[in-house]
Amino acid sequence: MPSAAPSGPRRGTVMFIFVTVLLDVLAFGVLIPVLPKLVEFFKGGDTAEAAKLVGVFGTVWAVMQFFFSPIFGALSDRFGRRPVILASNFGLGLDFILMALAPNLWWLFVGRVISGITGASFSTAQAYIADVTPPEKRAAGFGMLGAAFGLGFVLGPAVGGILGSYDLRLPFWVAAALTLVNVCYGYFILPESLAPENRRPFSWKRANPVGSIALLRSQPQLIGLASVGFLVYLAHAVYPSVFVLFASHRFQWTERDVGFTLAFVGILNAAVQGGLVRVFVKRFGERPSVLLGLFFAAVGYAWFGLAPTGFWLLWAVPAGALAGLYGPAAQGLMTKAVAANQQGQLQGATASVNGIAGLIGPLLFTFTFAHFIRPGASVQFEGAPFVLAALLTLTALGLAAFITRPAAQPTAP
Repeated sequence: MPSAAPSGPRRGTVMFIFVTVLLDVLAFGVLIPVLPKLVEFFKGGDTAEAAKLVGVFGTVWAVMQFFFSPIFGALSDRFGRRPVILASNFGLGLDFILMALAPNLWWLFVGRVISGITGASFSTAQAYIADVTPPEKRAAGFGMLGAAFGLGFVLGPAVGGILGSYDLRLPFWVAAALTLVNVCYGYFILPESLAPENRRPFSWKRANPVGSIALLRSQPQLIGLASVGFLVYLAHAVYPSVFVLFASHRFQWTERDVGFTLAFVGILNAAVQGGLVRVFVKRFGERPSVLLGLFFAAVGYAWFGLAPTGFWLLWAVPAGALAGLYGPAAQGLMTKAVAANQQGQLQGATASVNGIAGLIGPLLFTFTFAHFIRPGASVQFEGAPFVLAALLTLTALGLAAFITRPAAQPTAP
């Protein structure tokens, strides 16, 4: 398997990284229905206390993402995308084994710390897409990554829910196996994407979160879109933070119910990001895609929070899936504003901004959820975290409309 970078976009390279990300997301997906329940088990079945701990775990994971995403981005700008992806996936596979063996919450906590570090390579996968696709096709390429997420969430949560109904630890072993298979796939199949002439020396100034974020200040639209992304990522944290406990508490759903619902979400997300994004961006452009995606995201959150029954909640999923128009289009706009040897730094910088949101989101939503379900609460409203997420997304929509107006378009380097 040659590691030299191709001189131009190689046919099939987007599909190679698609499979890499798909296997990665499958590994994470199988854990979604069971990780909160395992925390709840360690807390003796106390849902409110488990929700708070899930929030703490999510915040710790985000702290690691915040610090290590720019480091991985800078390393990939220096050594190439392939070795960074392989090393991080190998570490992640070992970490899943650690969590499968966790005898208590402290072991599980350490596992989340490690997964936050080793899982920080998704920004490298995004830089890979920027390497192998021309600027006008990057939104479609990022849509393929989104489709990988969607397909991963079709199978991952469904499989995790089924396996978790037999043993809460079994999905961790499956995640470990998937991730280590991904390492083997990447070693033998995944080509390098960054040509030697586009690499640059590693610098701690660019690799630390503050230094990497400095790139975003180079153009007003970059920092504006990063701010929109911050709000979007903050709102999106409601799903991994409280959805499992919310559905269990409000609708008495089992792990299997949650898993199949998330699979339904994944099918629609894959359809939107794998097909609709490419068609919509080509026909209408990136700005309308960003704005429409944010609008439907807000609708989906509000619908989730206000749904009176599980049946009505399922009808919110198609609206929420159209939020998938936002991410690839926003990424396409941002990558056009930086040079080829800055793509890793850009993705690391945006991942750090998202990491800041990830520090806040899990605690914000889990503590909001715990407050509104606690005994003696003046208002019992399990859907409060989702309504809050809708308000954050509407704020992002207003900011995006202002930042992406034609008069604010950046000049490409």
